[in-house]
Amino acid sequence: MQLIGMLDSPYVRRVAIALTVARTAFTHRPISLFRHIDEFSKLNPLLKAPTLIADDGTALMDSSVILDYLAGVDPRIAAMTPSDAQARLRALRATSLALTVMEKAVQRHYERALRPAEKRHQPWVDRVMGQLTAGMSALDAELPRSGWISGELGLADISAACAFGFAEGVLGDLVETNGYPNLAAFSARAEALPAFRAAPAQDGATAAAIAD
Repeated sequence: MQLIGMLDSPYVRRVAIALTVARTAFTHRPISLFRHIDEFSKLNPLLKAPTLIADDGTALMDSSVILDYLAGVDPRIAAMTPSDAQARLRALRATSLALTVMEKAVQRHYERALRPAEKRHQPWVDRVMGQLTAGMSALDAELPRSGWISGELGLADISAACAFGFAEGVLGDLVETNGYPNLAAFSARAEALPAFRAAPAQDGATAAAIAD
């Protein structure tokens, strides 16, 4: 399998880290949606990252769709989301919050990085920032003070840490990330793990396998 996209995307990174934690064999190709458009479009003309090229050549996109497919072919990835109904609900709740934080951080980042200042709509910016901070506040309140959401590291933990890392990295001047101490501490615990260090949130970095 091939994972296409840059690790500075929280969506690409959550898939890369999940694959790494599960020890699922894959090749990461850090192809940029902006700098390598021609190369990326040959793999996926929709220009959406992450893109996963399955063993039979099928191209999948959207990190949640990719992880759902992977859970169906690799029980180690399936096990990263609890099967118990109540534990699963809690994990999915955290995942939904994390994905919202990712989405709103990406929207706010693109708003100032790509849209000319004279074309920005402040009410929309305010709405996005309100959603972003609400998501971070909820994660800060709901994540465990120690350890992981379901006892062992899972997809929800990976998603939450990737969301905070991205928001802090691209919007640190706009979001008072020190106002979310539990979320920050949770993310720091995750970032210290070998699987996170093997897939750094850096432009152009390549996810690497970790030693047993």
